[in-house]
Amino acid sequence: MMLNIVLPLLLSLLLTSAAAVQQWTFVQNGTSGIVAIEAIVVSPTLVLMYDRADGNPLLLPNGARAWAALWDLEKNVATPLETLTNTFCAGGGFISNGTLVAVAGQPREDPYQPPADGRMGIRLFDPCTSPGGVNCTVFEDPANVHLAELRWYPTGLRIPDGSLMVIGGSHSNTFYNTDAANSIEFFPGRAGEAGTVRPSKFLLDAEPVNMFPRSFVLPSGNVFIVANNLTMIYNIATGTETRLPDIPNGVHVTNPFDGTAQLLPLSPPLYEPSVLVCGGSATDPRIPEANLSTQDPASDQCSRITLTPLGVARGWEVERMPETRVLLESVLLPTGDLLLINGAQTGYGGYPSIRGTNATGMSNSDHPARRALLYKTDAPRGARISHEGLPESDIARMYHSSAVLTPQGNIMVAGSNPHATVVPASESQFPTEFRVEYLNPEFITANAPRPAIISAPAQILFNQRATLRVNIPADLHGAPTKVSLMDLGFATHSFHANSRLVFLEHTLRGSGSDTMLELEITAPPNNNVYPPGPAFVFLVGGEVYSQAVKVMVGDGGNPPRPDQGVRMPVSSV
Repeated sequence: MMLNIVLPLLLSLLLTSAAAVQQWTFVQNGTSGIVAIEAIVVSPTLVLMYDRADGNPLLLPNGARAWAALWDLEKNVATPLETLTNTFCAGGGFISNGTLVAVAGQPREDPYQPPADGRMGIRLFDPCTSPGGVNCTVFEDPANVHLAELRWYPTGLRIPDGSLMVIGGSHSNTFYNTDAANSIEFFPGRAGEAGTVRPSKFLLDAEPVNMFPRSFVLPSGNVFIVANNLTMIYNIATGTETRLPDIPNGVHVTNPFDGTAQLLPLSPPLYEPSVLVCGGSATDPRIPEANLSTQDPASDQCSRITLTPLGVARGWEVERMPETRVLLESVLLPTGDLLLINGAQTGYGGYPSIRGTNATGMSNSDHPARRALLYKTDAPRGARISHEGLPESDIARMYHSSAVLTPQGNIMVAGSNPHATVVPASESQFPTEFRVEYLNPEFITANAPRPAIISAPAQILFNQRATLRVNIPADLHGAPTKVSLMDLGFATHSFHANSRLVFLEHTLRGSGSDTMLELEITAPPNNNVYPPGPAFVFLVGGEVYSQAVKVMVGDGGNPPRPDQGVRMPVSSV
């Protein structure tokens, strides 16, 4: 009798759970005109894209082919921007005054036309509200404003003083990084260090698979860095490098064996940091490049570590994805979960330098991974990763593709080009890709009621309270709420530099029947928890989230900024 009661109950619970799975939908809308090798959300409606590929159909007013563009998320059109230096495979991020800084890029080499050598380039962009506006230009002064070392494939990381830490890279065009920039520098240059670099033994040890080091600022103010299969803690003040446990099972995750990495959401009151690393390759990098193949399997491993003394002592926790993946992107969602999207199941980054590239149209990778994965951050180990509710794309998003969370709440997916120039579909299995897709959560597809932020301050100061006016639909009353303060990241080569989510302490005021409420938030306690600079704020009700508003976090001054907010005990290493 008991069994007859329990089984239907279990079946009912399973069906209810299945019905609650969020359904996502791909929509293709517009063409970018350049390949979105780098994609950065710069305003509530604009995404800045950088490229290099010769032959782009998007033209500047003077008839030259564009290497940069602003994508309008409302109109789904691209406006070309002029650049002086080569933006191909650059790094970057916002700094404390709200300026976007892109650093480094490809050398000048025939048969490519201007822009000029980008390896020491610094490009400044002050976000604007509409293309053609006063600030909708890229500022460059190569003779006077430049890096101290030649770099290509570096990471740009905003640090607690609001400046940009420029990490690693290569001096030249290479598959394995045997001509490496194994050093660190800062923009603006730190006092007494302007025009100089800091050598890094860690980056040297991480050769030859150490381009685009995956790097994160921790609540302690230290920086956690992953390169190859090695990890360390970097103390900015002293330059000390402290090694931490290697990525398990010999999995390598930086270019050209690209896996993805994310700092998982930081929550009050402890802001305990954890990092997730997924995909990449377990191929031994001592194998000569000529002996590698487009058919070599990528890794299906996801590894997670908590960066506290106790967490470091426990080491990495390993999980498995349903398939192997290289060149994948990870996109933080306002809920705190992650989407793993794009990439391939075999091969490596780059083109065409290994066996099998002729069969796959110059691509070093093969077998596109067309279906995204959802990583449930708070689920128990073994139940975090799933394809459920996620569709397949008709478009192969391989090398030089990108994906970003938009302020509207969906995922913009663009790019893919395993070629040195623009190559049409008639000439390659994996052609140059200009089509732009959006991956929409169910509540956007269905145009369902969503939380909304009606008004918000333009600036919030550390450890201070602020009041927002919000609307929460009646059918979401009673659902748990979160307020997500996010840097949406500088997306390129399987890594979103500066991607960050801090859940804010908050209080809703209003009666249970009201839809218009006051939302009081408390900003992050200090500039270590959220390095000062621009952010987007989302209001989450259950699994449904609002469109975002953009705010400045901190005093908005030029870097380097003094410490802001209040110091607090942290468990972070």
